[in-house]
Amino acid sequence: MDKPDHDSIPEIALAWHRAGKGAALATVVETWGSAPRQAGSQLAISGAGEIMGSVSGGCVEGAVVTEALEALEDGLPRLLTFGVSDETAFAVGLACGGTIRVLVEPVGSGAQALPEALLADLVAARAARQAMAYGVTPGSWQRRLLAPGQDAAADARFRTDRSGMEEDGRFTAIHNPPLRLIVVGAVHIAQPLLAMARLAGYDPVLIDPRAAFGSAARFPGEEIVEDWPDEALARLAPDARTAVVTLTHDAKLDDPAIRIALRAPIFYLGCLGSTRTHAKRVERLRQDGFSDAEIARIHAPVGMDIGARTPAEIAVSILAQITQRLRQG
Repeated sequence: MDKPDHDSIPEIALAWHRAGKGAALATVVETWGSAPRQAGSQLAISGAGEIMGSVSGGCVEGAVVTEALEALEDGLPRLLTFGVSDETAFAVGLACGGTIRVLVEPVGSGAQALPEALLADLVAARAARQAMAYGVTPGSWQRRLLAPGQDAAADARFRTDRSGMEEDGRFTAIHNPPLRLIVVGAVHIAQPLLAMARLAGYDPVLIDPRAAFGSAARFPGEEIVEDWPDEALARLAPDARTAVVTLTHDAKLDDPAIRIALRAPIFYLGCLGSTRTHAKRVERLRQDGFSDAEIARIHAPVGMDIGARTPAEIAVSILAQITQRLRQG
């Protein structure tokens, strides 16, 4: 499935610009107090007043759009500061007010505008699942793209997945590859799990060579791979932004996927099955030459112990454990 529009703001801005509509990017750079959108959140604005994305809960979008249209006229970026009163904040669903700073950059060829070529390079990196940081210094308007390993401050932000201002006044926007969830086994639990994962911002992929299980009728709109699990995983090349969950209960399907996953730099591997089932799995993996340290990466029985009973509740427990591993390490 295509990514939701709210996850494709740079791509939308580039498309609007190339279509001759004009485009500006508004980006949250700092927040204080109650803020519904974190630093790095973006809003694209076309010269026709079209918008996609958001920089707040709705309390400053109108003013940002006005400034963006003016930026498209004069070709000049601007750094805006908005104070949101408690009364206004409550009207858009926040408990209290706060302050946010928003960077507005017109896309174009002006001396201070965001260059089309730089935006195109960022979009290309995102399409190739390459981690990339966009650095801009308000005032001088110096801009550059930073890959992992090129800048210590950016590298720290890649690891925490957090955009923000640096001590030298530069703003660093982190564009990590989308999170992926690869599920092996088109069982009942997979149906709510894929839907929940998508809502949480993952690009889910379902692997099951059994066509009767992994059918479009049971998983409408989902990406389904009918190859053998180890072949599918090898082709998908799971990386540090990937979680893998095996659900088939069938060693002939789960084990090949687990062997590939254990040798990949994924951040989470969870396997369905009882304690007894997992003990047998561990013995098979040891016989295959895997060390105890490698095997210890497996979360099994999969999911947090929340007393889950139904497939949907089990899916909640799995996604909760994935989130805990992602955010708390």
